[in-house]
Amino acid sequence: MNIYVVYDSENGHTEVLAKSVAEGAQEVAGAKVTIDHVREAKVRILEDMDAIVWGCPGHFGTISAGLKQWIDKLGYLWAKGKLVGKVGAAFCTTATVHGGIEMTLWNLITPMLHNGMIIVGLPGNVPENVLYGSYYGVGVTCPVEMTPDAPPNLPSGADLELGRALGRRVSQVTAKLSRE
Repeated sequence: MNIYVVYDSENGHTEVLAKSVAEGAQEVAGAKVTIDHVREAKVRILEDMDAIVWGCPGHFGTISAGLKQWIDKLGYLWAKGKLVGKVGAAFCTTATVHGGIEMTLWNLITPMLHNGMIIVGLPGNVPENVLYGSYYGVGVTCPVEMTPDAPPNLPSGADLELGRALGRRVSQVTAKLSRE
């Protein structure tokens, strides 16, 4: 089964989270995972994917411009129904606890729903998600670095485990759907 992780990242925060999602997806037998920054991501290969996971930094509660521009290229796939039935999932990073994580995740999921994709989130019984409660995907807070030379406030170990949990769940659901 082919899984494509596409991400936008400006300062490395979302890239680190994307890599954890890809790692988790790869843990499931039979998963072939491709990961690309949105600058290199290829819309044309989406037809060959069984699952598509995309993520970005949240900008004022919505999708980053880079990922939005890429998503806007999906029109011909939508018109032909090429993504109908594929598994989809989302992840994001924001700078503050109330920085629009849920809104960004909803904005990431909406194009998937328009394309007829099957959305996979993290239910509360996933051990990594029991306390966090991110049911729409994975959204984590990485505080803004206050000076240009400050070390990056990258996602924590627990944040990365949430990313791996989402990746595993995407692969597990995709494997189940592929058997049917």
